[in-house]
Amino acid sequence: MTNLKGRSAVITGGLTGQGLAIARALAGAGANVAVGSYVGAGRAGDAAAYPEDVAARAVGAELAGLGVRVHAGHLDVRDTGAARAFLAAAEAACGPADILVNAAGTTAEQPVCGHSDELWEKIIDTNLTGAFRMMRELLPGMIARKWGRIVNIGSTAASVGWKDNPAYCASKAGLLGLTRCVALEGAAHGVTCVMISPTWVETELMHRNVAQVVAREGKGRTVAEALAGIAAENPQQRLIQPEEIAALALFLCGEGARGITMENIQITGGALW
Repeated sequence: MTNLKGRSAVITGGLTGQGLAIARALAGAGANVAVGSYVGAGRAGDAAAYPEDVAARAVGAELAGLGVRVHAGHLDVRDTGAARAFLAAAEAACGPADILVNAAGTTAEQPVCGHSDELWEKIIDTNLTGAFRMMRELLPGMIARKWGRIVNIGSTAASVGWKDNPAYCASKAGLLGLTRCVALEGAAHGVTCVMISPTWVETELMHRNVAQVVAREGKGRTVAEALAGIAAENPQQRLIQPEEIAALALFLCGEGARGITMENIQITGGALW
């Protein structure tokens, strides 16, 4: 089993969905964890889940119950100053970051035709530039300490197009390129960087996104029917669960994965998308 006792991890998007599942797995393995998401109203036509303060406190208490040091709160990866403030508080509470998981992300159903600058920039800035900001802040320390693990949560959208999701696909393709560059930058210094690219994962973000799909198609399907249809299209006849992503992320953060870097590892149940 992966033992992360004494390590410190930063997880963006860590208050919900895949990020929260990963935070639970890392904390369960003994890592101190700093989890942050955009807390409060932040919607601009996207499908992201925005937790409230009470949710952040609940997550913090849950993770602390695993016997590790925790920092949980607001993190805006689109704002360099806000990101630095979060990281300063995280280091004070949990110690210098050995592990970074970039799980903050969003999407929206919108084709190129009629796509607003605001929505395009929000998706790209959250999914791609936000990850860049976090790596830019934490990579130097990892290199200096000769140990680090960076896990970026990508998507099959990095290599397969998805109708009405140009910004999301562009952001994940860009994140894959960035992952490979960071992997090479850290390789000689004990720092790995890997991207996990799942198909549909059953999270609140997925439910919100599917609701947008149903609304745009106008066929009268319910969200539940649409979710069942997506599961039926998967060769395993199911939806991937956040805990599956977390299990792989946990392994990638351990000593046994020190030779795995610059990879794009897909979790799809056999699906091409």
